[in-house]
Amino acid sequence: MSRERLIVIGGDAGGMSAASQARRRRGSDDLEIIAVERGAHTSYSACGLPYLVGGAVKAAEDLVARTPQEFERDHDIRVWLWHEATEIDVDKRVVRVRDLAGGTERVEPYDHLMIATGAEPVRPDLPGADAAGIFGVQTLDDGIVLDSYIGETKPRRAVVVGGGYIGLEMAEAMVERGIAVTLVEASPQPMDKGLDPDMGALVAEAIERIGVELRSGERVTAFEAGDDGVVRAVVTDRSRYPADLVVLGLGVRPRARLAREAGIAVGESGGIVVDRRMRTSAEGVWAAGDVVESVHRISGLPVNIALGTHANKQGRVAGINIGGGYATFPGVIGTAVTKICGIQVARTGLSSREAARAGFEIVTAAVKSTTRAGYYPGATWMTTKIIAERRSGRLLGAQIVGEEGAAKRVDVLAVAAWNGMTVEEMTGLDLGYAPPYSPVWDPVLIAARKAAEQVAAADG
Repeated sequence: MSRERLIVIGGDAGGMSAASQARRRRGSDDLEIIAVERGAHTSYSACGLPYLVGGAVKAAEDLVARTPQEFERDHDIRVWLWHEATEIDVDKRVVRVRDLAGGTERVEPYDHLMIATGAEPVRPDLPGADAAGIFGVQTLDDGIVLDSYIGETKPRRAVVVGGGYIGLEMAEAMVERGIAVTLVEASPQPMDKGLDPDMGALVAEAIERIGVELRSGERVTAFEAGDDGVVRAVVTDRSRYPADLVVLGLGVRPRARLAREAGIAVGESGGIVVDRRMRTSAEGVWAAGDVVESVHRISGLPVNIALGTHANKQGRVAGINIGGGYATFPGVIGTAVTKICGIQVARTGLSSREAARAGFEIVTAAVKSTTRAGYYPGATWMTTKIIAERRSGRLLGAQIVGEEGAAKRVDVLAVAAWNGMTVEEMTGLDLGYAPPYSPVWDPVLIAARKAAEQVAAADG
């Protein structure tokens, strides 16, 4: 049997999970594996970048799960760092690769190709957007550069543009570094894409409590730079904010240009279209991670949700199939948690707006409770919101904002949503109880009961 060749484009979660799984099923004599990585690191935690910049994580190496040397030594997977794939020819089954250090290019053949190019930060097409001192943070290299820039230039004022997960986490990181922060968000509330407005308002209160100047409902129109080319201010449709540093938190989009230019199908979400086995429209080409389009299990619609949890699972599925096994990826419901300014935030399923867009008629219930029995030391507040389908009572989504002990309760709600439970069925869930961990009626059960009452009232 001739030796086959797998080329992986992208050295983080999706790509290296696929490479590792393929190697487990096929030996080195049967399959050569090469990973092409445009940066300096493999298999790192991008979710840890705000904590690196904020100082909670002391060294970038702490975020690396497995180095290129470990991949080669332990799994015979070669990694070409500082190399970028610039073109794919699906008919000839070759990839053009550029050595970013040496400037040379070469053409590499493949039998299997894994596209795991991830996502890229959205950079606004506005005057001055190319000024020095404006950062998008998506890769470990991005985080290292930003961390070094702060250490070298000692900025006093930072403007964060965008109030999503990344923007809020980076705003907190700036505060931790002693930098005065203004956060500009075009929507009325932060986290507008993931949370309902009433829950986003709780997050707004939290970030203002730590001293972040929140400017909601303002749209950035330009960036001003000094004679040295370094950013000096952010201009909005209402005001002007001085800045020594700007961090973009406008979200990310799939880095799908390579696939699109190769004629590989790209969906309406901007992600590469894949089947349940993570195969693309091109023979022998697979994809996983932030670059792909997934099916939302509740709405049934194609979505692109950039989460490391999805990337690792999708990469594993692709690698098993490349290695000759059989595995499928069942879809997503977008469960996510984060910590912002001491407040824990979680969500799963659809928001009210997403549910309406998907054609559902909904009822909602929001309940404020405590994370422990009220009399037990350390009990803190949390608000749980449930979105359910009118009449059927099916759980469509849920959101949690609260203090210590709140966020991971979303996992109960995620399991219920994943399995299509109704809020009435949820009221009987046999959840654990002890005063140090929960009130006798867990906040999830209280919210489910209130939602069930709303369902009954809506059709009563």
